[in-house]
Amino acid sequence: MHLSLPDPDTDALAHSERLRTRLRERIAARGAMPFSEFMQQCLYAPGLGYYSAGAAKFGPAGDFITAPELGPLFARCIARVLAPLLPSLGVQAGILELGGGSGAFAADVLQALAELDALPARYRILEPSADLRERQRARIAALPAPLAARVDWIGGPPETPWHGVLFANEVIDALPATRFTLRHGEVCEEHVALGGDGRFLRTDRPADALVSAAVRHIERDLGEPFADGYRSELLPQLPYWMQAIAGTLEVGLMLFCDYGFPRREYYLPERRDGTLQAHYRHRAHADVLRWPGLQDLTASVDFTALAEAGNGAGFGVAGYLPQAQLLIASGLPQIFETAHAAAADENTRYRLAQEVKQLTLPGAMGERFQALLLARGLEAVAWPAELLLADQSRRL
Repeated sequence: MHLSLPDPDTDALAHSERLRTRLRERIAARGAMPFSEFMQQCLYAPGLGYYSAGAAKFGPAGDFITAPELGPLFARCIARVLAPLLPSLGVQAGILELGGGSGAFAADVLQALAELDALPARYRILEPSADLRERQRARIAALPAPLAARVDWIGGPPETPWHGVLFANEVIDALPATRFTLRHGEVCEEHVALGGDGRFLRTDRPADALVSAAVRHIERDLGEPFADGYRSELLPQLPYWMQAIAGTLEVGLMLFCDYGFPRREYYLPERRDGTLQAHYRHRAHADVLRWPGLQDLTASVDFTALAEAGNGAGFGVAGYLPQAQLLIASGLPQIFETAHAAAADENTRYRLAQEVKQLTLPGAMGERFQALLLARGLEAVAWPAELLLADQSRRL
């Protein structure tokens, strides 16, 4: 399918060509690379990857809009989820946010938690992008000094035990995905090779033991094998990633918000080419080999796999539900009404109404985005009753 995309400017094309050259040299020297490695380089290569370079990613001038970038309502709802929990975790309880985006969520949730008298002792942001760290610092610096002083940035997962909350919004979808397919019943892994004209092309190679085992595990869970030619993606590294990121969280909660499905909906027979997409200037398209470093590459989240990884790291599922139901159960109608009544003009009231629609409508973020809560060491949590009633963990 042909999709018309805006042309990058000269500087952007030159930037992409530098990364393209690096990838070509790597393939020429070592042979076809697994797609997961290609995705890793496109997103995170130092100074060249999509998240490592300085171009705008979020908002109207970027390539996509996340829930926190729409306005403060999302963060205010999440604060309502966390406020009953944080004080019970001790005076040193903290929040760790993975991939802080523009810093909007951190700024808004801290202000909301301050109003609820439930501030964490510290708020840490684990952000691999130096460019995004600077944007976050500027956003946080605009907060009142007592709030800004609680925020710091870390370069890797915490190394010492801690209590608190780990929050990740649209993080799992950006982990480098492994693409697999079935040929004559055998598992193959998708690689990226070079054509005679120097263009990138996809090719399949026999999968290694780790990828094969991960695919067979999914087949066993689904109760039937994948058909020959079926192609999708998975994250065989997810259990190791989860242990690394949350291994020191002794007591607390992890909250993941992302777009995706439970396993039985993810690997539907009719979804024969998976969920992998590129995002460029608010357009989603399938040409993931185009313009390395200039477009975001994402795959939907298998929330069953995420729950399994959490179980393997010692966490239990505390809740799973669509984002719309999480926000509504956490007081979105009341939060909206308060903000709407306090709005200074009609433009602000209109923006708030549009924000609610984007967060909750099924065709927007409401159903496509899911929330998974994983807990460890919590005897009882005072969740809102509406949240407990909306739980759909059985779908996992």
